[in-house]
Amino acid sequence: MTIHAVLFDLDGTLLDRDSSLLKFVRDQYHRYSELQIVDKEVFIQRFIELDHHGNVWKDKVYQQMIEEFSIKNMDWTLLLDDYIRNFQKHCIGFPNLLSMLTQLKNHNLKLALVSNGFGQFQYDNFKALHIEYLFDEVLISEWEGLRKPDKAIFNRALTKLGVNAENALFVGDHPDNDIRASRDVGMRAVWKRNSQFETAVEADAVIDDLEELVHIVLHSRK
Repeated sequence: MTIHAVLFDLDGTLLDRDSSLLKFVRDQYHRYSELQIVDKEVFIQRFIELDHHGNVWKDKVYQQMIEEFSIKNMDWTLLLDDYIRNFQKHCIGFPNLLSMLTQLKNHNLKLALVSNGFGQFQYDNFKALHIEYLFDEVLISEWEGLRKPDKAIFNRALTKLGVNAENALFVGDHPDNDIRASRDVGMRAVWKRNSQFETAVEADAVIDDLEELVHIVLHSRK
């Protein structure tokens, strides 16, 4: 079947979240002298461990950090608010992001984002990549009242795009939320390889670089 639309996850797929988080935490450490009672590298490493690839919301991370390191005169809510307001300033896209999306758009493909997360926070991070003008639809779980791997959020995206599942491709890094879930809906799925997941992923294709996606999609249209 010919591909008419490509749908993307955000974190770990378009957004290099690990690099973005590292950049943000370094900056926050330097901006708040109260944190500097802890060695910088120790602070950063512990933050990344507690964050657990974004699976733990930062309210718990900051509370744990303040308790573990006995950080005085610092309210965790202040740090959380700073994270919400400023993480977007440190967002880094994966290599070849803009080139890949532009090539797909130039071939008249419809593009959509389907991301779990807090609505405005995720949308701000998405906008920070300067690619939103290329997308036809953006669905974020908080705003939709649905979360991947629920089939309903994929079906809603397809309906908004006006595309059948068999004519759509989903690109993501999570074996269950992205790959298995989108294939269960009837879409083809491409796994953006993520070293966090060591188990075998049953995808239609696997990529390490976003540029590889162009060949996969355009080959399907021949």
